[in-house]
Amino acid sequence: MESNQQKIYEELKTLVLAEYPIIYIVSHEEDRVTETINEIASNLCKVVYFWDCVNGLSSVDRSFSARTSDPIIAISSAEKMKDDENIIFVFKDLHFYMDDRQVIQALKNLGRNMTISRKTCFIVSPVLKIPVELEKDITVFDYPLPDVKYIKGIFDTLCKSVSKNPEIVVDFNKDEEEKLLKSACGLTKIEIENVFSKAIMNNKRFDVKDIDLILSEKKQIIKKSSILEYYDSQENMENIGGLENLKSWISKRTRAFSDEARKFGLPEPKGILLLGVQGCGKSLSAKAISSIWKLPLLKLDMGAIFGKYVGESENNVRKAIKTIESIAPAVLWIDELEKGFSGMKGGDSNGTASRVFASFLTWMQEKNKPVFVIATSNDVSELPPELLRKGRFDEIFFVDLPAKQERIDIFKIHLQKRSRDINKFDLNLLADKSDGYSGAEIEQAVISALYDAFDENRDVELKDIIANIEKSVPLSVTMKEKIDWLRNWAKNRAVPASKLEKI
Repeated sequence: MESNQQKIYEELKTLVLAEYPIIYIVSHEEDRVTETINEIASNLCKVVYFWDCVNGLSSVDRSFSARTSDPIIAISSAEKMKDDENIIFVFKDLHFYMDDRQVIQALKNLGRNMTISRKTCFIVSPVLKIPVELEKDITVFDYPLPDVKYIKGIFDTLCKSVSKNPEIVVDFNKDEEEKLLKSACGLTKIEIENVFSKAIMNNKRFDVKDIDLILSEKKQIIKKSSILEYYDSQENMENIGGLENLKSWISKRTRAFSDEARKFGLPEPKGILLLGVQGCGKSLSAKAISSIWKLPLLKLDMGAIFGKYVGESENNVRKAIKTIESIAPAVLWIDELEKGFSGMKGGDSNGTASRVFASFLTWMQEKNKPVFVIATSNDVSELPPELLRKGRFDEIFFVDLPAKQERIDIFKIHLQKRSRDINKFDLNLLADKSDGYSGAEIEQAVISALYDAFDENRDVELKDIIANIEKSVPLSVTMKEKIDWLRNWAKNRAVPASKLEKI
């Protein structure tokens, strides 16, 4: 396993040697970027000058210092330095000034000067902001977050440091350590160091239980996004009645994101599409998969992607993808996928939905980050056919109304969840009475029965549940034609999520 840090170093060094005039590095990790630039400068015998709006322009050794907060003066000073000097300039957070036409012109002049000298200018900022006037003068470089190998170095250094303290216990086997390191992917170096230290100080013990703490740290990234939502999932497959084919498929891929799987020759799974009747466990399955695999669960709000300004929607989808990939490995849940692309059928006059859809499809096909996509849909007729082509998803599952044995299992789950003795209920009778009901409708019948019993100051009985079943009309009746059509469509096009025949 090779760190990407060396690759970053080599790529930036090549750009400097090739005399690219202005290199814009997009990163929140100013310290890591600075370390890399200093290393390149040392290797190439160049002098580094840094500028920020507080400390002004100064060399690393402080032999030169000009305390100016004005970026125009700093850029002009850089341009006027002797051409025969091997110099690297680093301007921090210059994006704040990219609307100033004088700053834009000063950078154009600097870039022109750089092309005939041996100097290089780096702009380091967490935000990419390039005026159209400078698009041809600037090269953009995305500085990646720490990879597993780099995180392993942080982990080893920390373990070595705490080993001197007999009160602190570090307890990981090889597989647990791998899960820990991968759980920290998507955090900056400082965030990793902080959360590792927090885990240790929490109870003087650092072990596999602290993975949940690390995953919770990733919530901070998602909270800043209006398009993505972080889910704390405590669900498991035991809370889902039936769906044995789906459960088996998921179980076989529990170790799919491990290095062991890569060495065995297995690719990382791409995702699944869950089609089917509303209320039959599609969303619950997404939450359970995240919990079983110990991966963060992110929900993508397709509606929030579409903005009112030109180009806003396309920028939103790019931003969402970048955020998702930054915290990979992760599970991405897209609920009711058909609603996100409904505008493609006749109403997409300006082509926005088509462009967003194309970006999303390209990412799904070519993504090289471990992001497992779980998309759910209640209406396959509204889905663009390109989405259903092989290669977009690993598998398409059809989630039908529960069979009798599955309904028995669902009643067991919901009665036990509410601390009721299942032996006091005729589950066979309940399953017969609830033929054609979805899992969500069965749960609601149990809840309504509990309310009835509570109102009468007694415990819930079999008759209460039956009464609530009989007075409700299930979706299988109100939407019979649509469900029949969906079953016909799925017959030869999707894998049944359940092994059992509907009876």
